[in-house]
Amino acid sequence: MSANPHEEAHAGPIKNPKQLLIAVFLSFVIPVLVIIGLVMFVNSGSKPGPGAANPEMAKAQRLQKVGQVEIRDANRPLRGGEAVYNGQCAACHAAGVADAPKFGDTAAWGPRLAHGFEAMVEAALKGKGAMAPQGGGDFNDTEIARGVVFMANAAGAKFDEPQAPAAEGEGEGEGEGEAAK
Repeated sequence: MSANPHEEAHAGPIKNPKQLLIAVFLSFVIPVLVIIGLVMFVNSGSKPGPGAANPEMAKAQRLQKVGQVEIRDANRPLRGGEAVYNGQCAACHAAGVADAPKFGDTAAWGPRLAHGFEAMVEAALKGKGAMAPQGGGDFNDTEIARGVVFMANAAGAKFDEPQAPAAEGEGEGEGEGEAAK
């Protein structure tokens, strides 16, 4: 023990030169490592991914739009059933891919024809089994229905080809003129 008991109470945690060297070394190294870590963290966000040769193009691809709008001519003439069949249906129905009934095969089309025209058109538009939905593609719903009629009639059905739906406002003035006479 020392002669003065108050001296021990005021002594620091460093008791020998080895502890002093370690404290001095760590007081410089730890802040430097913290600064390096912070700089790397801040700069890591702007680096392109590995293998990205063109960072501007990679950024544009990551930020591209999710959807797109396509403007079509609503007044274009409707395509016939054969054109729809050749453009969209023949890929599967010509060869019978994924159990699709082949074009003109009355035995395969018979059970489907029994469900009626509306059920067949709904199955074509919404999809059924392995057939993906056909609505919303290159052909509108009336054209898809015309394709269904073309295939069904080739298998023995006697469906009438659907006509274009009347535009709004078309035919409204006819009744009014007759009432005024």
